[in-house]
Amino acid sequence: MADPVDDGAGHVERCAWANSAPEYVRYHDEEWGRPLTGDDALFERVCLEAFQSGLSWITILRKRPAFRAAFAGFEIDAVAAFTPPDVERLMADAAIVRNRAKIRAAIGNARAAQQLPEGLSDLLWSFAPAARPPRPRTLAEVPATTPESVAMARELKRRGFAFVGPTTAYALMQATGMVDDHVAGCFRASSAEHL
Repeated sequence: MADPVDDGAGHVERCAWANSAPEYVRYHDEEWGRPLTGDDALFERVCLEAFQSGLSWITILRKRPAFRAAFAGFEIDAVAAFTPPDVERLMADAAIVRNRAKIRAAIGNARAAQQLPEGLSDLLWSFAPAARPPRPRTLAEVPATTPESVAMARELKRRGFAFVGPTTAYALMQATGMVDDHVAGCFRASSAEHL
């Protein structure tokens, strides 16, 4: 991917949501929409998207280092081994989002991920659309769900995952590059067109 291109007036064209905080700029420029694979890496994203439900993404980005420390780097086997005292430890950790249902879901999702014969990465990527839809021109054209995210959420729930509705699944797909929703005009969209 290309580096951000300054328009000469000190402005870099990005997706509009990315300009409101330095954490968003870094996340947009370095991470959002880039293909991500690996069971533990995708498990982290499933967990963070679930914790974000009902909150702003900036809250999760700011707490991400604490989440990584509290959840053993999001190693599936380590989180799957968490016990009730770990739940209480996490509930007492003010550096993360202290929501008992979401904490229990993260542990349950780790256990569900252990049971996937194909692995979490392969399962999630099996829902990536075969063809890229037309690039959105504005944020208003970006959907909240797609048939693929509905199917992904349904299959994850069938396999024992929680806090993985269609909107959360689509946000996961966007964040991990399964879809590319950088709007036209964004420097990341321009550089992706040349791949």
